[in-house]
Amino acid sequence: MEVVKNIVWHNATITKEDRHRKNGHKSAILWYTGLSGAGKSTLANKVEEKLFERGYNTYVLDGDNVRMGLNKGLGFTADDRKENIRRIGEVAKLFVDAGVLVSTAFVSPYREDREMVRSIMKEGEFVEIYVAASLEVCETRDTKGLYKKARAGEIKNFTGISDPYEAPEKAELSVDTGGQTLDESAEVVLSYLEEHGYITKA
Repeated sequence: MEVVKNIVWHNATITKEDRHRKNGHKSAILWYTGLSGAGKSTLANKVEEKLFERGYNTYVLDGDNVRMGLNKGLGFTADDRKENIRRIGEVAKLFVDAGVLVSTAFVSPYREDREMVRSIMKEGEFVEIYVAASLEVCETRDTKGLYKKARAGEIKNFTGISDPYEAPEKAELSVDTGGQTLDESAEVVLSYLEEHGYITKA
């Protein structure tokens, strides 16, 4: 990638801390990672719904949706996945600077890529949430028929079948969406945010 010269970071007049005071809550990336079908988008949207009802500024960046615009043209090779995560990490960082609790729902299978995003954030601004449904559970939820196609060899580079998934080793939170209801899983995330001071207790 070509290094662009002669650019200088411009500091905004309104700071992130100013936005925190105005909003009444901290901002952070809630990074949902897990296999396809684990329930990342479903959980992220349920948590957003509950945060929104309580008056918090929140937004969900969904993997498929982002690939329809910002990351259109990127495939599923290791290099394309890395660039996909790099871009969404930078976008999510802007949301955090804007004072938003931003959720990202991406398979993001490689630890190195997730740690790259963590490295560009300040301490406490990256909350990794492992959506820990097993491969067996995910295959039973295969509403898009992706696992069936992957096992038939019709989809290449499919995480969990022909490509690896590297589960987090030090995630801030692990949620068993295979053994909990959606509301129970959402409460696990909300409780973490309350206990660590991102939001106030209900």
